[in-house]
Amino acid sequence: MKRSVRHLTIGGAAAAAATLIVASPAAAETTVPEPSSFTSAFTVMATPDQVINNDGVAVAGEPGATGTFDFRINSDTEVICYDITLTGVTGDYQSPAKTATHIHQAAAGKAGPPRIAFPNPTDADGDGVREASGCLQGPFTTGVTSDAGTDTGEGFTLAQIEADPAGFTGDSHTAAFAAGVVRGQLTQVPVGGVDTGAGGAASAVSSTSDGGALVGAAAVGGLVLAGATGLVLRRRAAARA
Repeated sequence: MKRSVRHLTIGGAAAAAATLIVASPAAAETTVPEPSSFTSAFTVMATPDQVINNDGVAVAGEPGATGTFDFRINSDTEVICYDITLTGVTGDYQSPAKTATHIHQAAAGKAGPPRIAFPNPTDADGDGVREASGCLQGPFTTGVTSDAGTDTGEGFTLAQIEADPAGFTGDSHTAAFAAGVVRGQLTQVPVGGVDTGAGGAASAVSSTSDGGALVGAAAVGGLVLAGATGLVLRRRAAARA
């Protein structure tokens, strides 16, 4: 039996980055309870072969590592809930940001700035699986400034993700793999009966016994998501076998 908790420890030491410097934000996102509803949901299947460095060059992430990033968003209240799992990741986290686990605004194969910094997943049971779950409410800060002199989270809204999910990526960084151990683009998971655009619609988000949310099955591009694949978007706050 395994129980994971929300890890809110700020991690990540400074690392070299061509155009980024550490900032000292006056305000930051706050940890909040999970809201009763969401306006959208997204998932990321992160792999080492999708990593891009700050110069936009493809570089190898950590061999054998994988990551899943599940996000639920309420853009009306600027709340994002996250369930992040990293498998096969070794070594210490490292990033010029205040944590080493992020959503970047970057299309596939492109570099881009971090917009949200999440608590780094931790391996509570020593089984090689690192996890983090929780909910954050903006305004968001990353602890990194752009060439314009502002934090890369400043002015960012969750509606920007909803408008262009393919323009955002999830990743995490370690000392040995500063450009990223794994990376992947956000893919929207239809919720609330929203038309998938592929001749089907998703069922509404429903509650699970542990207070999470299970997205119903939806046909997207010939694939059946969620229900059939067991994709669960929820807090991992309850016991798991």
